[in-house]
Amino acid sequence: MIRFALRIPEDLHTRLAAQAATDRRSINSEILHLLEVELGTRGADSESLGSDSDLPASLREKPESSRH
Repeated sequence: MIRFALRIPEDLHTRLAAQAATDRRSINSEILHLLEVELGTRGADSESLGSDSDLPASLREKPESSRH
């Protein structure tokens, strides 16, 4: 898994924290969920993306923590 720092406005952090608490997730998990939902929605709506085989290998791979 890749780690990086993200700077966000305080009001957005507050909103994320509240939504994460409502969904019983950590803020990190909430951000990942929101990104997956948004990117999944756009990917499904886009005709240019077909199957996973159209994605670069780095995007098809499972996170390192789930590899054996």
